[in-house]
Amino acid sequence: MDFKALMAAQIAKSKPKTAPSASPEPTSQKYLRRAELEAAREAAYAAEQARIESERLERTAKKRKLEQEEAERDAAREEKKRRLAEESRQRREEEAKEEERKRRKRLGLPDLPDPQTIENGDGADSTPAGQDIPDDDLRLKLRSLNEPASLFDETHTARLKRYFTLTKTPVTKPKLSDGPIPTTLEPVPEKDMLLPETLPANGTPEHDFLYRQLGSYFTLLLREWSIALSQRDADVKASSSGKAAANSYLLVLKDLTPLFRRFERRDLDHGLLEPICQIVRSAQRRRYVEANDKYLTLSIGKAAWPIGVTMVGIHERSAREKLHESSEAKQAHIMSDEVTRKYLQSIKRCLSFAQTRWPPEDLGQLMG
Repeated sequence: MDFKALMAAQIAKSKPKTAPSASPEPTSQKYLRRAELEAAREAAYAAEQARIESERLERTAKKRKLEQEEAERDAAREEKKRRLAEESRQRREEEAKEEERKRRKRLGLPDLPDPQTIENGDGADSTPAGQDIPDDDLRLKLRSLNEPASLFDETHTARLKRYFTLTKTPVTKPKLSDGPIPTTLEPVPEKDMLLPETLPANGTPEHDFLYRQLGSYFTLLLREWSIALSQRDADVKASSSGKAAANSYLLVLKDLTPLFRRFERRDLDHGLLEPICQIVRSAQRRRYVEANDKYLTLSIGKAAWPIGVTMVGIHERSAREKLHESSEAKQAHIMSDEVTRKYLQSIKRCLSFAQTRWPPEDLGQLMG
């Protein structure tokens, strides 16, 4: 064996032995092209973008759903608020109407008309039922009334309604007097204002004339009061006392208006009518002390005013039964209601002016 062979054997012994591959992979690629790598990267990017877009759309849909639900809740809340506000407004209007009705009833004023009963010009037909006029005759009738025979775009029904509106009898309102408090009571001459000693029976012409006498007397007194205030000097009018006197006169006009409404309706209670007639009769005779006594009897009455304890133990105090007696003479009318109290106090102010305008011959008849 030569040297070359020995060296080859030694080199072969020194090399590590590798195990042979059991299953070679003939189909695996050892190298990939750049285009395949770029396509794989683009596909992965597209998949990632699709996933991100689907998540964004899902979040947008959830957000839109939440916003829609919130909008529905806000709409329901606003509708509830609007409904409650409308109910509250209607309730306030009904309460205001009821208060106004009670106030007008307390003051003796007529009730307000119902808006639903007022005719609407554009609504229901106001022509009398079963009354139709041929169109030619209707145009002639309108011309005879110096009215246009036809208006622009006017139908036969509207023309007929216009004709009946023009020809219907107008409602005549009662004539009001020109006194300080306008009233429908017909005034009587000053010589006929003296009241009778006894009240006439209710429902008779004399009873109706009595209300005219009362209204005429107070109208005369208030007119004289107004003239006396207007004849004052300018510096007196501008003073505090002058302004107070003018305000007192205006307050009397306001407070006596419900009494005049009662005179117009002729429904003043007998327990008030007779004492007021006695006061006016005494004032007409210039017996102002007597009139003041009648006023005190009318306003305060003669009823017992309990002071302190009315019963102690089992024993009653003396004259305790008088506390519960009720009669016309003992009733305190000034405590009946606010309207009655005001016009009774205004009658007292009228008495105070009357004794200065028509002073008595006997100075002892002057009120303090």
